[in-house]
Amino acid sequence: MVHGEEIRIPTQGFSDIHDLTAEVARVIEASKVQAGIVAVTAIGSTASVTTIEFEPALVEDLRDKLEEIASRDEETRHSQTWGDDNGFSHLRASLMGPGVCLPVVGGRPLLGTWQQIALVDHDNRPRERRVYVQVVGE
Repeated sequence: MVHGEEIRIPTQGFSDIHDLTAEVARVIEASKVQAGIVAVTAIGSTASVTTIEFEPALVEDLRDKLEEIASRDEETRHSQTWGDDNGFSHLRASLMGPGVCLPVVGGRPLLGTWQQIALVDHDNRPRERRVYVQVVGE
């Protein structure tokens, strides 16, 4: 059995972080899969999906660390070439990757007690982000 759905999330950019856990669980439930894999992927080259303990202090810590690693103020060749000043967002997304795959056990994503699935929009402007959730299993 394979089931997939696209989720759309309005974001503010600059590593805006959103908890997707409930939406991913809803897609798994709709799939009727009890055992398998769920893949959660950001569509686009300036966003990522990861797991994190989704609490305000850690969310801010992640934003701060991303700013240290790929600062929005640092010149990039991409921004010079295209004039869109979002080279940092492409770098952040490349370093974090576009998505995660998790086991589905008992019809739910297998997550730790404090672990949630999160979308990180790195771009330099508000957007409506597309995330694809695909469930494979039985």
